[in-house]
Order: sequence, then structure tokens, then C-alpha cells
Amino acid sequence: MPDQIFEYAPAPESRAIVDIAPSYGLFIDGEFREAAGGKVFKTVSPATEEVLSEVAQADGEDVEAAVRAARAAFPGWSGLPGTERAKYIFRIARILQERARELAVLETLDNGKPIRETRDADLPLVAAHFFYYAGWADKLEHAGLGPDPRPLGVAGQVIPWNFPLLMLAWKIAPALATGNTVVLKPAETTPLSALFFADVCRQAGLPRGVVNIITGDGATGAALVAHPDIDKVAFTGSTAVGKAIARTVAGTRKKLTLELGGKGANIVFDDAPVDQAVEGIVNGIYFNQGQVCCAGSRLLVQESVQDELLDALKRRLRTLRVGDPMDKNTDVGAINSAEQLARIEELADSGEAEGAERWSAPCELPGNGYWFAPTLFTGVSQAHRIAREEIFGPVLSVLTFRTPDEAVAKANNTPYGLSAGIWTEKGSRILSMANKLRAGVVWANTFNKFDPTSPFGGYKESGFGREGGRHGLEAYLDVR
Repeated sequence: MPDQIFEYAPAPESRAIVDIAPSYGLFIDGEFREAAGGKVFKTVSPATEEVLSEVAQADGEDVEAAVRAARAAFPGWSGLPGTERAKYIFRIARILQERARELAVLETLDNGKPIRETRDADLPLVAAHFFYYAGWADKLEHAGLGPDPRPLGVAGQVIPWNFPLLMLAWKIAPALATGNTVVLKPAETTPLSALFFADVCRQAGLPRGVVNIITGDGATGAALVAHPDIDKVAFTGSTAVGKAIARTVAGTRKKLTLELGGKGANIVFDDAPVDQAVEGIVNGIYFNQGQVCCAGSRLLVQESVQDELLDALKRRLRTLRVGDPMDKNTDVGAINSAEQLARIEELADSGEAEGAERWSAPCELPGNGYWFAPTLFTGVSQAHRIAREEIFGPVLSVLTFRTPDEAVAKANNTPYGLSAGIWTEKGSRILSMANKLRAGVVWANTFNKFDPTSPFGGYKESGFGREGGRHGLEAYLDVR
């Protein structure tokens, strides 16, 4: 019987679930206000290029006001018993659960990722992080971080556009649990869910000034990082920006954590279950259009099973549905911005120019918006740019190896060190490989699995510090 591709009837989520205002201000000291300079910028839907809203552009005066509000709120917030802080954080988590459908739609519209991912992955994890850290708020002295851990003060946090609300949760939840106050700047292309979260804070009755959200471009983030009254800087984003932040913070008293880029290796041995490995490969690089810092963007496959694995992988890629992110059947949504799409296209073109063989899943891309078909390259060497540079898109580079030592050498031959995956039936091989791989997280027979109880972070140019788990508390505490 010939292979059949079954068509799915459209199953669009309703946009009417969420009410997007025509314009948004800055959330400072518990209220929304216009930017001091009166400037605004537009946020657009990556899938349609439709303008969703106008958002205030914060300048130095606004950063000053936000930090001042956070500083004024710090004594009262840090002075609360942990049990009282936990009540607020727990309330935020419950509201996030109650309004999860609204937030999932908003995130999909503003970011371009499929509604299936925002609904089933992002929002459950967002709520879980707030629930988890609510539980730590009255137990800090038992976290193994010293007998009398104290909050640092005001945390300046800058988050990226690939997981806007989840990165917010990763940073705000532990900061609040440990008694710090926050000034957060979301990415310029995805500000809406952070502004929605500001309303969640008001709904939860969070004291004024404890959480402040300022929107803007890179200049806004730079002003926040450089502000002299910030005690802690947390950044997730590109390695280049992370290096600039490290230079700014160097020589100051500010505590710093950086979660930066990656070029994760997904290593498949000859005894791996092929179908399971294929699903892990797809989840590792095509989830969220490959716009994941810990994406398994390098596939290292043992030579003896290369042909079998690639045949199965290509069959699977032919079934991926690319298109409207609001359709519940969609697997691969839109690239976040025109700039990011241009970056992906330039690197993919370089792969062909340098001699790698390109294969893209056959699919019809929409006429409007920013789109890139799921793609893989074979015949890739470690000298190719597509094997060395972070593409941050749905592009997989396939390399081969013969021995475990060769796999380790190739996997570690990168300036990054954020993630890796191992596919084999041998537990001893998993443990041996994991001990040799220079990566902050190593998944075994799975990929891209997260839990709020587990720390996440990198080595080398993937940054330093850990977010999540008990370890995520340390970055926001004075544990001397």
C-alpha cells in the first residue's frame, strides 16, 4: 500500500479569546504610563506582518523611574515573611493557569510559534515555575546556600523573543521568592505577554513596584544593565550581547548570570531505537522553528546507521505541517522577524556554497509573513559555518562518527556548551558520554525536556550561572 498523507481539516484557535489594546505603556510602580520621551514602536505578527499594537519606547528617564520604584518597594517586599511572599507568587501561578488560553493565543500571535506549543508546553511550564518557587519562599535557609541567605536588592532582567513568557517566569519567579524586586525588559519583537503579565501582577495584588516592566530596544536594555542601582543582572540572549553585558558589569558589585547561545550536538549510536531517535531529533531542532538556544542543531550519527536514520528522518519531515500558527494542527510556525529570517537564509546559503548538500521538506509556505521550510544538510564538515555558528532556525547539520571518542571530540569542538543529547540502549555508554561532554544539560534518549526543579545553564560561550531548581535561587541571594 503506498504511503498516504492524510489532510487535516483546519482547526484554528479563536483570536477573540484575547483582547489586544491598540497601545501599551510602561508598567512602573504598579501603573501603566507613557514613555517619558513619548516614543512608541509597533509589534507585528510574524505570521501575517499585521501590526498588533503600539508599545512605549523606554529611555533613560524611564529606566531611572522603574529602578527607583523597585528600590522603594524592596524593603517592604524583602521584609515580608517567606510564607507571605509565597502567597503572592502562588496567586500569580493560579491566575496564569486560569488565563492560560488567553496567554497562549497572545504569545502565538506576537511570537509566531504554533498554538500547540504555547498551549501545551510554554504555559504549563510558566505556571509550574511560579508554583515551584512559591514553595521555596519560606525554605531558603534549607536550600543549602548558607544559614542566613538574604536578597540582593533590585534585579535587572533582559529576556529574549523565542520564549517570552517562559523566560520571564524563569527570572521573575526565583527573584520574587528570594525577596528581590524586579525591573524586566522583554524583547522588542515580543513585548505583549510581558505586558499581559503586568496585569496578572495587579490582579494578584502584588505590592506596587515589586515588578516593573519596561519595553524598548537594545538601548533600553543597555541602560538597565548599566544603571548603578541595579544589584543583579540576568540576561538570556545572544552571545555577542552577553559579552557586551559582561564588559559593562565587570568591576562593579553587580551579580551576573548569562544564558547565551548554543550549538547542541544530538548523538545517535548504532544501537539507538531509530523511530524514537527521529522524534527526538525533530523535537530537538524543529520545535519552535529551531529558535531555541539549546536546540540540537548538530546531528552526530554513527556511520553504520546514517542512511537508515536519514531515510526515516526525511519521511518524518515530509509529514510536518508548516503554516498558520493559530491552527492547532500546525507543527512549524513562522520565524520571529524579518531580520531573523534573513540570518537563517544567509547561513543556509553559506552551507550550499561551502559544499554541503541541502534538503528541505516539501511544503507550501504562506505568501505573507516570515517562513522557512524545515531543512537539513548532509556532507557537513566541522569547518562549515553551519556546523560552527548558531543559526537559530529550523536547520539541521548532519555529521558522522565511527567511535564514541570521535563523537565526543566532535561534539565538544565548539565555542558553545549549552546542551547535548545521547541516543543509545546502553546505560553505561550514556553515563560515560555525559561525563565527557562539555554541556550544561545532557539529555538521554530524549531532547528538550524541561522541569522547574532542574537547573539549566551552560559552559564556555553559552554563559554561566544556572536557572531553575534549587540552583536558580543562588543567583538572587547574598550567601556570604
